[in-house]
Amino acid sequence: MSISNLTICLDPVFTNAHNIDMSVQPVITKPTELTWPRFTGIKRVRWQFSSILLLCAGLVVGALMLLPPVYLLMRTVGAGEAAVDILLKPSTIATIGRTLWLAVSVTVTSALIAIPLAWLTVCTDLPGRRVWAVAAALPLVLPSYVAAYLLASTLGPKGLFQQLLEPLTGIERFPEIYGFPGAFMVLTLMSYPYTFLTVRAAFKRLDPSLLEAARSLGLSPWRAFWRVTLPHLRPSVVAGSLLVMLYVMRDFGAVTMMRYNTFTRMIYIQYRSFTNRSLAAALAMVLIVMTAVILVLEMRTRGKAQYARRSVGSARQPKLVRLGAWRWPALLFVSFIVFMALIAPAGSLIYWLVRGYMRGQISMSLWQPAWNSFLVSLGAALMTIIAAMPVAILSVRRPGRFSQILERITYAGFALPGIVIALALVFFGANYARSLYQTLPMLVGAYVILFLPQAVGAVRSSLLQVPPSLEEAGRSLGSSPGQVFRRITLPLLQPGVLAGAGLVFLTGMKELPATLILSPTGFRTLATAVWGNIAEAFFAQAALPALLLILLSSIPLAILTLRDK
Repeated sequence: MSISNLTICLDPVFTNAHNIDMSVQPVITKPTELTWPRFTGIKRVRWQFSSILLLCAGLVVGALMLLPPVYLLMRTVGAGEAAVDILLKPSTIATIGRTLWLAVSVTVTSALIAIPLAWLTVCTDLPGRRVWAVAAALPLVLPSYVAAYLLASTLGPKGLFQQLLEPLTGIERFPEIYGFPGAFMVLTLMSYPYTFLTVRAAFKRLDPSLLEAARSLGLSPWRAFWRVTLPHLRPSVVAGSLLVMLYVMRDFGAVTMMRYNTFTRMIYIQYRSFTNRSLAAALAMVLIVMTAVILVLEMRTRGKAQYARRSVGSARQPKLVRLGAWRWPALLFVSFIVFMALIAPAGSLIYWLVRGYMRGQISMSLWQPAWNSFLVSLGAALMTIIAAMPVAILSVRRPGRFSQILERITYAGFALPGIVIALALVFFGANYARSLYQTLPMLVGAYVILFLPQAVGAVRSSLLQVPPSLEEAGRSLGSSPGQVFRRITLPLLQPGVLAGAGLVFLTGMKELPATLILSPTGFRTLATAVWGNIAEAFFAQAALPALLLILLSSIPLAILTLRDK
């Protein structure tokens, strides 16, 4: 008997033909607490060994993620009363309010953009939907400081658009975009792909029978989406939105270029003033506290719903929704988002590239930085997915206090600026691991700390939709936990794993502060090449490495998207 057939027999929903579950809402279940199994035979020994292995892996990941908070706590305690004084300043409190307002605004807008984008590129007959899916995710590869500069140079008071329109319309100056409007626009266009990729992976795993059952009960397509589809997308929407909010809170480049003072900028200014860096650590601890509050709120919104497939038979692709007359408005919406987030910045880069080439200002020696960027980002993606697996499995399959705390800890690094993570690892390497100081393993470790929540959110969302009955069926056939994971769970997690790895790879390609501080001597990446030219106002020289950064990041993303049928 095949595993799929045995699963049907084992599922209590299908043991009685008169008790078939026709509910289209998530099923409320009580999670199983993590307990130590008793010794009752060889199967229990295997199960106990797998539990111990998961716990050990989780402890290692948790210890790695706790390095920055421990470092900040040590420096904050060393600051004494000065840390309390700087935290109670009215300017500090006002900056916290500005930071939260920007983060909430960008998060909500990103979700409003990402959900329809994901639906259109997965569930409809949108023309060129696979190409649009790749293009909609590509803004992740553009560094925020580059995007902010390009937006200012294009839409600013004396930008390229104003120069093009002045002969035709007589407009001598555009309205100011600096401050909150510019920071909001840049960060929204650069961060909505976090939600887009996680929601898109959830759409691929969504059980089509749920929507079909809702339609058969008389619900309209719109009501069926709100009452069936959207509740099942909640884990992925929340996971992506959490990444967006933390990304906005830690961003420095966009808010600096747009002259919008946020909490992260205060930390950078304090770190650069060599008077007392312990005060900067105290400010960074506030980010840790803000992150903890956000995570508690996010955890309370999860509920106890079960999102795994419960329909009979194997997984199947849903029928594409025919847009009909809405095809052209949908195409206009998708093309507008892609134009603003990708084509307009790329066009500005091409303008600067052509201008620099005509003036002989372009350097072509970028092969080594490109290879370095690809190598370190690929290694970071692989190691981050490996680290995310035990965290996601413990969170979904072994819910309990330990797994909840472990998952919350993984988000600590993502809320902190890269320079804080880098300085924490410098402190650790200089005092406890001198052989790792300024080596590639330490740089990859910094990327794991920074980007682990991206992988955990994507993998967890996919694992929530994998029925535990499949794994139980594999165990009942005599397979070990490792074999069940390799042959059943991992293939079903593929959309989430690929989405998480893609997120880490894309963001690793453009990571700057940690790369500048922790890179081995002479190790240059495309991000550092772009930053060096931007910092010196050599915008033409920065155009080529920035375009190459987009190209190298787009190739693996296109492969991951187009190969998924």
